[in-house]
Amino acid sequence: MKLGSRLYNLFEGVLIALDAIRSNKVRAGLTILGIAVGVFVVTVMSAAVHGINAGVSKSMAAAGPTTFFITKWPAEINSCNGSADSCPWRRNPPLTLAQAQEIERISAVKGVTAHIGSSAAIKYAERELPSIQVDGFTPGWIDAQGGDIIDGRDFTQLEYETAAPVLLINEKVVEKLFLGEGAVGKPVRFGGQYFVVIGVFRPIANVFDSNDRGKAIVPFTTAQRKLNVGVRWMDLTVKPRDGADRDRVMDDVIATLRSSRHLRPSEANDFFISTPEKLMELYDRIVGVFFLVMIVLSAIGLLVGGVGVVAIMMISVTERTREIGVRKALGATRGTILWQFLVEASTLTLVGAVAGLIVGGLLTLVIRNATPIEASTPPTAIVAALAASAFAGIVFGMLPALRASRLDPVEALRYE
Repeated sequence: MKLGSRLYNLFEGVLIALDAIRSNKVRAGLTILGIAVGVFVVTVMSAAVHGINAGVSKSMAAAGPTTFFITKWPAEINSCNGSADSCPWRRNPPLTLAQAQEIERISAVKGVTAHIGSSAAIKYAERELPSIQVDGFTPGWIDAQGGDIIDGRDFTQLEYETAAPVLLINEKVVEKLFLGEGAVGKPVRFGGQYFVVIGVFRPIANVFDSNDRGKAIVPFTTAQRKLNVGVRWMDLTVKPRDGADRDRVMDDVIATLRSSRHLRPSEANDFFISTPEKLMELYDRIVGVFFLVMIVLSAIGLLVGGVGVVAIMMISVTERTREIGVRKALGATRGTILWQFLVEASTLTLVGAVAGLIVGGLLTLVIRNATPIEASTPPTAIVAALAASAFAGIVFGMLPALRASRLDPVEALRYE
């Protein structure tokens, strides 16, 4: 019977809250809007971060879980302003192809991919793209970078060794330069020289690399000799053999590089080794800022909505003073009155939460379809948003509910 009474009071409180929303559309609307904004922010940012995480994880996984990276710069957040004092690593000598070959001779290493990057203009017929990204790779680059060659082929070992004027382009170049028509086999003027398109590749898209910019891939030697791309910022991707212990392979690589770079035992490494886990740790630190912004914005929304809850519920208590007196005279306890008003407050905030979830869900679909971010709202975010809004209703509705429950029934019946 007690459970039935509770359920009846719950249902009655919801109906009264919905009636209050209809009767006081402006006040209720502002309350709902505040809550909705907070939930909307949580929903959209959670969906975006969830999608970004998926994309980054996918990119990291492309090279394999045991792969690691060698650079002359640190994979960390620092206060480098370009000066030698704040960026001592700028004085580090660049990595070289000879060093990459020494690493590749380590028995536990399956392969090493060297990479350099720049930009260049590309022209076909009368159409020209003034600046597209160009990446020079050694053979086997697709194992390190991931993605697919969807038309044509990759460059051969012979083309790499002879610095052949061949290139692969992404779909954006096909769309803009060739107007979506077949590009493989077509001659283009690239970086002021004639090249032949041998393939079309589709890289793994993520928030940091949306594929909205034209890109080309050429043999490493071609980038050096024909496009004059410097090796100062060259980086290496090292892939251990299956079953090899990555930490041990990293130790062997460090020893090899220190020897080839003539470092004394007392000298620190003048290169940096990063693992996918370390890069993810850096990424998590950056994403932490987004979470902080999300929390602050949602808290502001919930605070605005909470103030509205207090206002509308205080007005509701005042308007229904005689009703409360009648209910108390008929035997309603303080707990019953308190429960009813808390249910009303929670219903108001839950309506706002549902509105925020709906709008946030629609925007999530737009983000997913219009950007490379595979945005999706995790179920935990939905549950958290509903729980937070209900909790906000209870917290902010407590003062009006306590006031209502403490009304003297005699004084309440005399209220005009």
